[in-house]
Amino acid sequence: MSEGEVKVLGTWASPFSTRVRIALHLKSVNYEYLEENFLESKGELLLDSNPVFKRIPVLIHGDNKPICESLIIVEYIDEVWSSGPSILPCDAYERADARFWATYVDDKFFPALKRAVVSGSEETKRASMAEVEEGVVMLEKLSKGKAFFGGDNIGYLDIVIGSVFEWIKVIDKCTETQLLSQAPCLLEWGARFSSHEAVKDVLSGVAKLAGFGLKLKAEI
Repeated sequence: MSEGEVKVLGTWASPFSTRVRIALHLKSVNYEYLEENFLESKGELLLDSNPVFKRIPVLIHGDNKPICESLIIVEYIDEVWSSGPSILPCDAYERADARFWATYVDDKFFPALKRAVVSGSEETKRASMAEVEEGVVMLEKLSKGKAFFGGDNIGYLDIVIGSVFEWIKVIDKCTETQLLSQAPCLLEWGARFSSHEAVKDVLSGVAKLAGFGLKLKAEI
């Protein structure tokens, strides 16, 4: 089942694309990465592969089998490829807890991060920054006492949080809020995560993301 060509449709600045690539790297899976420029137009392969949401990332495995939505893709990768470490926790409760926090990151934390970076409204920015600060405090508590959120190795929650970590740094860089100075455990975790072999070649870099944020703000 794990054999066959693998393609990833993504965008370099998207944390959702980043997490798919990190999961593939953890499993030592060879794949072809196809960059989509969503600020200009959406490619035919993307529209054919994800006709419902029409967005990245999409994993195409084998005989043109598309899998959409990053969290679903990461779980698919973990189930299909037995090479490399397990991504999701083996324990049922820990697995449910990791999924809960992943939902929080995708539904609340990252949208607040994005609004704080690209919104032109000062009121929206202030409200979004309050949400981000609250989130950083929660993630700091969650990260204490462990090398990674997954324990001794990178796991599901590391991939989810790690994919948006550079955007926290973008806010620190652009607003001089020093969010991460208030979260030393999260900052240490971020350094370990970012230097991991499966991660370091996938991350875009804070300066490049900050520039993209300014461009996105202008587009919006």
